[in-house]
Amino acid sequence: MKKKFSTMKLQNRFLLILLLALTISATLFELLWLNKWTLVNWTGNFEILQSQIDDEDFWTKLDETAQNLSLPESSDDEAAAKAIKPLLDLADKYTSIYLYEQEDGLYITGQYAKIMDEKHSGFRTFFDLGYRLTDGEGEDFRQGYLQFQNGKAQVVVVNYQRALFIYPYMFLSLLLSVLVFLGIVLFFMNRKMREVLALEQEILLMSTGDLTHPVPQYSKDEIGILANELNHLRISLNENIVREQESRKANQDLITALSHDLRTPLTILTGYLEVLKLGRTPEKQADYLDRCLKKASDIKELTNQMFSYALVSEEQETPDMSWLSTDYIFQCIQENCDFISLAGFTTNVKIPEVTGILLSDKTMINRIFTNLFSNILKYGDKGTPVIVRSSIRKQRFTVTVSNAIKQEHSDVGSSNIGLRNVQRMMQMMDGEMLLTKKTSSDSPGNHNISQNTSSAFASENVSGVFEVTLWFPLR
Repeated sequence: MKKKFSTMKLQNRFLLILLLALTISATLFELLWLNKWTLVNWTGNFEILQSQIDDEDFWTKLDETAQNLSLPESSDDEAAAKAIKPLLDLADKYTSIYLYEQEDGLYITGQYAKIMDEKHSGFRTFFDLGYRLTDGEGEDFRQGYLQFQNGKAQVVVVNYQRALFIYPYMFLSLLLSVLVFLGIVLFFMNRKMREVLALEQEILLMSTGDLTHPVPQYSKDEIGILANELNHLRISLNENIVREQESRKANQDLITALSHDLRTPLTILTGYLEVLKLGRTPEKQADYLDRCLKKASDIKELTNQMFSYALVSEEQETPDMSWLSTDYIFQCIQENCDFISLAGFTTNVKIPEVTGILLSDKTMINRIFTNLFSNILKYGDKGTPVIVRSSIRKQRFTVTVSNAIKQEHSDVGSSNIGLRNVQRMMQMMDGEMLLTKKTSSDSPGNHNISQNTSSAFASENVSGVFEVTLWFPLR
């Protein structure tokens, strides 16, 4: 039964707990109510139920007083009713006395308990409420016969003093039953809340990076399923992180190995070059030169491999953002323009007088313009000026670099690593890059290439004019 209960869905378990708690609390109330007199007798406090109606002296006085009075002939005889008032005044404020004819039971006269008057509205409201809930348990009555001077009459005495015990007892029993009901329900809910809070702590612990602490296992309801799945997620994340760390270490080890292997052909190449410089064994110079070229080719291949692996490791690179003035970008542009001018290029630079503030990475900005101007140095036409334009509009700083491509480089293959890096770094700094081309066979006007990497870089080596536009967000 316990196993079946633990596998029930949370909604069904809660419904079952509600029904169980309701049954227990209702049974408890019924037992307390049905055994109220036994409970009073067991405590030895039966005097709390003693009232005037249980007093033998009261009945004796009624009998003695009735013998000295005459019974009214009917309920309409007001004078006789007043004469019999001493008998009715024997009742206290919780007692009512009514007289009826002995033979036909017709009402003659009587007096209502004073506690039920309008002056005692609080008690009356309390009594009426309890009367409906207990079906009149707060009312106690006795009847008998009294001998008057002119005949016998039936007397009915009703007492309401019992309500002072019965009704509070009923409300106390009801309160106790409700507390038992709430206690059972809240106990169940508290257990589930503790499980939820425990899961919250486990999630917070996982968010700090601790994936080694196992998630506690609970029952097989929704919370238990959630805990089980969270534990599986923890294990999966931990395994993925371990695999990633192992992969990164393997990559670093590979680059370290390539760096070490790079030293070997470099040492050999240095040795051959030193021999050639000394001019010894001239008959072997051609052979040495061939060997030097072979080692240089090996070094190039190794450096290409290292560069490829370095790109893979840089995918997780994060920019070191700091507040910069646009003057810093102007400085980078000017330095690169001076560099290509030494190589024979002419430049046409237009920089606005106004400046702005942006949040960027200084190192990445240097790398961006080094890549752009390196491409110009490799493939640019020295007979055409390199045009650099910049502007500040609508919270954006724009830099445009355009140059012509030499015809002999139109069919040269390229890995396009430089432009890929530029686009990646611009995106990491919340900026944008757009590559625009115009070939010699195109009609006037520019043809925009979207930022889709494959289509943009596939057209890089077409002869004509290339223009790269960079947008930096200003703050």
